[in-house]
Amino acid sequence: MEATDIDHDLLIDDEFDALSIEIKAPKEKPIELPKKFPSMAQLAVEETWEDSDQGPPFRQRRYFYYITGADFPGCSATYDIAADKLTLWIPYTAPATALWFGSTPTPDDCLARCDVHDVQYATGLQAYLAARLACVRALFVLRASQLPRFDGFEQLKPRLRIDVGSLMPAMNEARLVKSDYEVTMIRKANEVSSAAHRAIARALSGYTNECQIEAAFVSECIARNAHAQAYPVIAGSGANASTLHYESNDAPLAGKELVVVDAGAEWACYASDVTRTLPLGSGGKFSPRAQAIYDVVLRMQTECVARVRPGVAFRDLQLHATMVAVEGLLALGIFRRQFSADEIFRAGTGAAFFPHGLGHHVGLDVHDVLSRELLRPASEGMWGKRRPVGPQTVRAMIRQQQTAAAGTGADNNNINSDEGNQPQPQPQTPSPSSKKRPSSSSTTISSRPSSPSSPSSSSSSASSKYGVLQPNMVVTIEPGIYFCRPYIESYFLKEGGEHRRFFDLDALDRYWAVGGVRIEDCVLVTPDGCENLTSAPKVGVDE
Repeated sequence: MEATDIDHDLLIDDEFDALSIEIKAPKEKPIELPKKFPSMAQLAVEETWEDSDQGPPFRQRRYFYYITGADFPGCSATYDIAADKLTLWIPYTAPATALWFGSTPTPDDCLARCDVHDVQYATGLQAYLAARLACVRALFVLRASQLPRFDGFEQLKPRLRIDVGSLMPAMNEARLVKSDYEVTMIRKANEVSSAAHRAIARALSGYTNECQIEAAFVSECIARNAHAQAYPVIAGSGANASTLHYESNDAPLAGKELVVVDAGAEWACYASDVTRTLPLGSGGKFSPRAQAIYDVVLRMQTECVARVRPGVAFRDLQLHATMVAVEGLLALGIFRRQFSADEIFRAGTGAAFFPHGLGHHVGLDVHDVLSRELLRPASEGMWGKRRPVGPQTVRAMIRQQQTAAAGTGADNNNINSDEGNQPQPQPQTPSPSSKKRPSSSSTTISSRPSSPSSPSSSSSSASSKYGVLQPNMVVTIEPGIYFCRPYIESYFLKEGGEHRRFFDLDALDRYWAVGGVRIEDCVLVTPDGCENLTSAPKVGVDE
């Protein structure tokens, strides 16, 4: 079959003011590859900054690491489906280069440490591909940009079926549910992060600036041999706590009521994601206003964690957290008491203070694969705290919940909504292998003809599947309440708007200085419930 032009979309990302090209997945069900090794991948090339001989620290592509366990640059991997053979291709380090940068692992080292069948030097990769692709019918790559570039490949392309849409869904499916090895790594990452959060809480009274919190957290992690952070440290005090992804970390702490510390270490490429809100008041106590908001968020988090178990729709947890927030803010008088909690909840007005997703998957990425599928509908390409959950989204989720409760057969997450598109159907794919590793380039060669695609699952069933918790998923539960003045005033308090009537503006004025409160743990879904992997102490719980 001749290769055809790759279908793509031109996308504008409003949040990041960016233009990008997105390759569209094929509509047919992606081919299921053998259970243990679903793809071939290549590592990132070494990069330097413009006009500099220095560059960013190396970070292994996650799909590549997932299938190989190799965490150094310059490698590739091929998986021959017919032979069931995964080969890691590693760079040869000349002695002169070793003088400057040290030696890379040998083939024997890699064979002992990595989840592969064979290890060869990369100098032989082009010859291998040229010979093997001349004998096979299909070539699978993770992305179109990762097609081979050896001499003669253009002549081979017309006789190959080149598939750029099957591998990523298959690998995402495998990465979604964690193996015991992966859970062990995530548990260790949380152990390190929890120790660092504990140290911050003990030393906080001696700090005068947000930067000291960031420095102390990173130092505590490195001292425990965790050299990489899963994401930039967030240490936002006062009004800065209302910025979800605040990263400046340079403001003085004096005069602030609290600080939100959102920070998590990596361990062996696996992430943690932990947030604690700490008091900055006299005697290490919250002010009465900050304490009141903290208590509401703590209730949101405690009740949602208690509800985590297989079969639960993540949407239902989101809605429960929102209702708890509305009830708490109504009791404090921030919402006017002439309205009921149910009225405010159904209007979606709780999104003024809880405007993001309750959580996301955690794994090799802090916002791990298929996190966006936990909540439907919402904005494409956003998940975790980057996923906006506005009033329309809340109302749509309420309708979903009502439809599901009515037993109409509608799915867990898919209804018509004016916020967000429906996901492409996803296939049933292999379960995780003994170790979960990743990549970002990938190619698989097949000498077997492709089998006819079975009927694709509907968007409805795929959306339902990925919005429901399964054993050995790891998700965050991270509710928050934020007093982000520009956001609330411009959207919820505008004259003539549908939401303004619910607010007691005098009461709200007393809470702007609180900034925001968030509490976050990594939670493992177990066969009969859940296990909280995060042991960092919480104010009022572990004191």
